[in-house]
Amino acid sequence: MIELITNYFTDLTYEQKNQFGQLQALYEDWNSKINVISRKDIDQLMLHHVLHSLAIAKLLRFRPETSIVDVGTGGGFPGIPLAIMFPEVRFTLIDSIGKKIKVVEAVANALGLDNVTAMQMRSEELKEKFDFVVSRAVTTLPEFVKMTRHLVSNKPKNSLGNGIIYLKGGDVSGEIKPYKSNALVEDISNYFKEEYFVGKKVIHLDL
Repeated sequence: MIELITNYFTDLTYEQKNQFGQLQALYEDWNSKINVISRKDIDQLMLHHVLHSLAIAKLLRFRPETSIVDVGTGGGFPGIPLAIMFPEVRFTLIDSIGKKIKVVEAVANALGLDNVTAMQMRSEELKEKFDFVVSRAVTTLPEFVKMTRHLVSNKPKNSLGNGIIYLKGGDVSGEIKPYKSNALVEDISNYFKEEYFVGKKVIHLDL
């Protein structure tokens, strides 16, 4: 299953390959105790969750010392795969459900990801500023902007402006309309050939 990742990311270190290689067994083990991924999805973890998360890494290679918050991380997506991909980037993963954060902490510890902090909280409660807010479609984009805009720092250090990077499926034209030229929408099928990604998008919103 690791080939699914290494086919698209050819410059991974031995440690990164080892970390990606552990994900399936770690999540299967935790999912048997705390159901954070649907039963039918756990068999497709590497495709539906890990590779999908890494569409963000195709959109933008984060520079070292970039700070990112994953809002509504669930079991750790997209935050955990991105933290493996970018070990010199600081990730904060938040979710309002404690049992999900317990899984995130356990997986991050098992993988030795010292660039990950996991916290049970809502985005509205967080006071810190970050370069990017990332998420996988927890709500409509305008609603998500309302929830998270206050988290975005105004000191950019990457090739794309600070803001939101959002993974979402279907027709997003209505949702990005309010943001006009500030929104960049990419088809994930431009990056990955698997049929699963047809119709799925990665959106960058410059705030």
